[in-house]
Amino acid sequence: MWQSSRPGSIYDYIRVASFSLGPDGRIEQWSERAEQMLGIPARYALGKDPVEAFVPRELRETGHRKVSEILDGREWTGLVPYRRETSGAADGLAEIYVMPSRNEDGERAAVCLVVDVRALRGIETDLAASQAVFGQSPMGFTLFGTDLKLLRVNERFASVFGGPASKYRGCGPHDFLPRSEAERMTAALRRVLETGEPVAEMQLVGLASGDEDRRRWSVSLYRLHGASGRPIGVAALAADVTGRRRAEREAANARRNLALLNEAGARIGNSLDLETTARTLLDVAVPQFCDLASVDLYQGLLSGDEAPPGMSDGSAELRRVAFASAVSDAPLATTPGVLGDTPGPVAVGAVHRYPFNSPCAGALRTAHAQIIPGRESDDGPELGAVVHSTLAVPMVARDTVVGLVQFSRTKGSEPFGERDTALAVELAARAAVCIDNARLYRREHERALILQRSLLPPGDPEAAGLDIACRYLPGTTATEVGGDWFDVIELPGHRTALVVGDVMGRGLRAAVAMGELRTAVRTLALLDLEPAEVLSALDEIARGLGGDGDGRSTARSARGRSGTADGTPETNRSARTADLSEVYLATCVYAVYDPVTRRCTFANAGHLPPVLVEDGEDALLLDVPPGMPLGVGGEPFEEIEVELPDGALLALYTDGLVESRHHPLDEGLRAFRTALSGADRPLEDACDHVLNALDTSHGEDDIALLMARVHGLPKDAVGDWSLAPEARSVARARELARDQLTDWGLQDLVDTTELLVSELVTNALRHGHGEIRLRLLLDRSLVCEVWDADLAQPRRRRARDTDEGGRGLQLVGLLSEGWGSRRTPRGKTVWFELALPDGESAAVDPAEALLSLF
Repeated sequence: MWQSSRPGSIYDYIRVASFSLGPDGRIEQWSERAEQMLGIPARYALGKDPVEAFVPRELRETGHRKVSEILDGREWTGLVPYRRETSGAADGLAEIYVMPSRNEDGERAAVCLVVDVRALRGIETDLAASQAVFGQSPMGFTLFGTDLKLLRVNERFASVFGGPASKYRGCGPHDFLPRSEAERMTAALRRVLETGEPVAEMQLVGLASGDEDRRRWSVSLYRLHGASGRPIGVAALAADVTGRRRAEREAANARRNLALLNEAGARIGNSLDLETTARTLLDVAVPQFCDLASVDLYQGLLSGDEAPPGMSDGSAELRRVAFASAVSDAPLATTPGVLGDTPGPVAVGAVHRYPFNSPCAGALRTAHAQIIPGRESDDGPELGAVVHSTLAVPMVARDTVVGLVQFSRTKGSEPFGERDTALAVELAARAAVCIDNARLYRREHERALILQRSLLPPGDPEAAGLDIACRYLPGTTATEVGGDWFDVIELPGHRTALVVGDVMGRGLRAAVAMGELRTAVRTLALLDLEPAEVLSALDEIARGLGGDGDGRSTARSARGRSGTADGTPETNRSARTADLSEVYLATCVYAVYDPVTRRCTFANAGHLPPVLVEDGEDALLLDVPPGMPLGVGGEPFEEIEVELPDGALLALYTDGLVESRHHPLDEGLRAFRTALSGADRPLEDACDHVLNALDTSHGEDDIALLMARVHGLPKDAVGDWSLAPEARSVARARELARDQLTDWGLQDLVDTTELLVSELVTNALRHGHGEIRLRLLLDRSLVCEVWDADLAQPRRRRARDTDEGGRGLQLVGLLSEGWGSRRTPRGKTVWFELALPDGESAAVDPAEALLSLF
C-alpha cells in the first residue's frame, strides 16, 4: 500500500544504507543514508575505488580479490573494517551484502547494502533482553496490539491462566478476566493507547486456572512506540499480589487488634459499676471489631451468690446487662434452640437462660470460645437471617465464669477467624476481671452499708421533751463507706443523750470502728456519766482499738519512742500499725438534755460545733470547746451547759454536710446557718429543706444530720418534793405519790408506785443521810426518782429464805420496767420506771410479786 508517512519498519532500527559499483569496480552511486551512517560525504566516495579509499592498507589485497570475485558474478556477505578519513586505521565495522548486477550495456556491476554492525549488536541485545523478560520473568508479561488483542504473553502468564502461551495470541481481556474486571482492563488499555500516560498498579481480581480462591493482580500499563515514534501497542506487566494483599490485610488486622487492646486497656475498668464496665466493652468492640454484641452475667453472682446453681453446666439464669449494635437500634430476635430458649429478642435487663445443648451453654460450660455460624433464612428478622458469624466468649475471672459476651458480624463482613477469636478472648478476659472487681466491690460496699445502717438508730427516735428528725446519706457507689453515725439514747429521768460522730477513714474497717465506738457510747451513756467523762472514757477505748497488739495505743507508743533510731524493730512496728490508728481516729459531740430543767450539757471531741436556732433569731454556732479527736489522748475534755428555750431548734451534723472539694468549710457553715434560720416549718420539712439547700450530692463523704426541737416537760407533768430524813417521811412519800398519780388519772399504778416509793425512801433513810428528795415525772412512761446525799451506790443481792431483809431492790426489779442509780454532784439518785397502762396488758400484782420472793 502506498503511503507518504515513514514506514517504521525493522529497517528503521537496523539503519540499512546502499551504494553501487560500476564495471570498473569504482563507486557509481552513494546514497544519502550511506553518507549519514558511515560519515563519508558523497564527493569523497563517487568515482573512488572503495578498497583504496576506505579499507586499511593491510587489508587492501584481500579487498581487491573480493571485488574481482563480485564483478565475476559471485554474491558475498561479510564484515568489512572501514575508516572515515583518507588515511589512518579502521574506525568502523560494516556488514556488507553484495549482490551482482548488470548495467544497461550488459556489463557486470554490483549493488551493495551496508548495515552498521553496532546497530545489529544492539538489536541482538534487545532481542535477548526481550526474550529473557518473556521467558524468565517471574511476573506476567503481555503485549497488546493497537486492536487491544494479545500479540505475545510469557510463560508465567500462561501458567497462571492455564494452557500454552500460544493459546492467548489474539485474545482480549474478556477471554481471561471476569466481565467487570475485563471492562476495566479494556478501558485502561484504550486510555493508555490514546494518551500515552502509563497506569501503575491497577488492581484486578479474578480466578486462576484450577484455583477456587480469588486472586488479586497488580497490573502496570505503558504504551510502546516504533523507531519513528508511532504507537504500536501496549505492554502490560502483572504481578500476583494475593499473598502480599493477604499479608497487608493481616498486618492491618494486627494493627487494629493492637489498637483495640490498647483502647480496651485505657477505657475498660475505669468504673466500678457493672453496667458501665459492660457498656464500655461493647463501645470498644462495636463497630471496630463486630457489628453487634451483648453481655450476659450470671444472675446469681449479681445477687451476691458465690456459685449459683447450674453455673458449672451453663444452665443458670443470666441477666443481659448491655447490648450494642451498628445495624439495629433494638436487639435482634434469636433462633429458637440455637442461642436462646425463646425466639424473641432479649432486652437489656431481662433474665434468661441458654438451653443445655446450645453453643452458648457449651461455651459457658467449657470456658472456651465457640464460633457459631449463621443460618440462611428468609423467615424474618431472625439472628440467622442477618448475622453470618457469631463468637460466644465466656467471661472468666479468677478461674470462675461470670458471664458470656457475644460478638456478631452481619452479612457483608468477614467471618470470624482464629485471630479474631484470640482477640475476643483477650477483650472478654480484661472485661471479666474488671466486672468481677466491680461485683466484689459492690458486694463489699453493700455489706458495709448494711452493717453501717444496722448500727444506726432504727426508725424515728423518740425522746421526752424533744421532737427529733434525722437523715443519713451514704456516699455514692463511687466512694467507699464512711464512718459517720448518730444516736439518740434515753437516759434515766426522761433525759436524752444526743450523739453525732465521724470516724476518720473509709471502707468496711471505718464502719466497723464506728460500730464499736457507737456501742461504747451507749454503754457509757447508760452508766449515767457526765458528757466529759463519757468522751474521756471513749478516748481511751479508741486508743485501745488502734493499739499495736500489746495493750499500748499507737499514739502513746509513738510518744514513748520519739528517740528511737530509724529502722529499729520499734519503728517498723509503729509503721505497720500507723494505718490502723488512722482508721480509729474519730470526732464526736455528746449532748445530754434534761426536759425538766430544759438544760443541755455539751462535750466535744474535735467535732464541728452544734447549731442552735431560737424562735425569731438567726442560727448560732454554740461555743463548745472543741477538744481533741478521739484516739489522740493526752488532753481533758470540757463541757458547757446551755439552757434551751421552748421551740428552740438544735442541730448536730457531720462535715460531709458542710464541706466538699467544691466549697470550703466556712462557706458551707454559712449556708447551713442560713438554711436553718427561720426554720419554723415542721421538723421533717426542715431536714429536707436543709439537704435541698446545701450541696449534698457531691458523694465525697457520708452525711449525718440530727435535728431536735425543744419542748420540755410541762410543769403539771413533774412532781417534786423534799422530805426530812425521818421515819414518817416514808408514809409521807406514799401519800404524795398516791395524790399525784390520782391527779394524773393513773389509779392503776397507785399500789405499785406506793410500794416501790416506800422501798426507795426506806433505803435512803437506812443507808443514806441528809435531806431526801422525791420526784415523779410523767411522759411516755412514769419515772420515780429518790435523791439522797450518800455516794454509795445500791447493789442488788439475792436474799436467803431465812433473811428478814435484802429483798427491796429485788421487788423493785420485779415490779418496774427498769431501775438504776446514778451519781449527782451532792450524792446519788435511785430511780425506777413504770409503763403507762394501755388497757390491754394487766399490771403486775404487788402481792404476787412479794410472795415470789419467798
